[in-house]
Amino acid sequence: MVRPILKLGTPALHCPAAAVADFGGQTQQIIDDMIETMHAAPGIGLAAPQVGEALRLFVVDLSVGHKASDLQIFINPEIVERDGMQLEEEGCLSVPGFVATVLRPSRMVVRAADRDGSLRTVEGTGLLARALQHEMDHLDGLLYVHRLRGLQRASIERGVRKLEHLGRW
Repeated sequence: MVRPILKLGTPALHCPAAAVADFGGQTQQIIDDMIETMHAAPGIGLAAPQVGEALRLFVVDLSVGHKASDLQIFINPEIVERDGMQLEEEGCLSVPGFVATVLRPSRMVVRAADRDGSLRTVEGTGLLARALQHEMDHLDGLLYVHRLRGLQRASIERGVRKLEHLGRW
């Protein structure tokens, strides 16, 4: 089922998520809904808090649904390593219509459970490293906008307030 994606300013997006304790049917349904929602958006990543679930869970698919093998599920992820830096334009399904240049690590190593509860370690560089850090931030109640300073952040916040005023946010 495609779920509504919460937008910047919604309180549930700005709270740290809780660890997933049960890998049973309800969690499996949330994962399936998140995958369907991410692909419908379309996006390359989606964290559980973005669909109103305060769980440490996210999905990533750099192929945007075109290659089943690219779909990855991260439950209770932990950052093992991160290094380097990249400065690229980034957007977010919770901040539709806005993009900004964000500083991210160029390499990330994350350890997480898959949907069956098996632990695995994933190393990402480039876009995958960016997506991993972006989704990890969501689990801590942060959006990419919170990593911006100055005019970039002010411009997005002003744009969101304008859309709120017009009833389109």
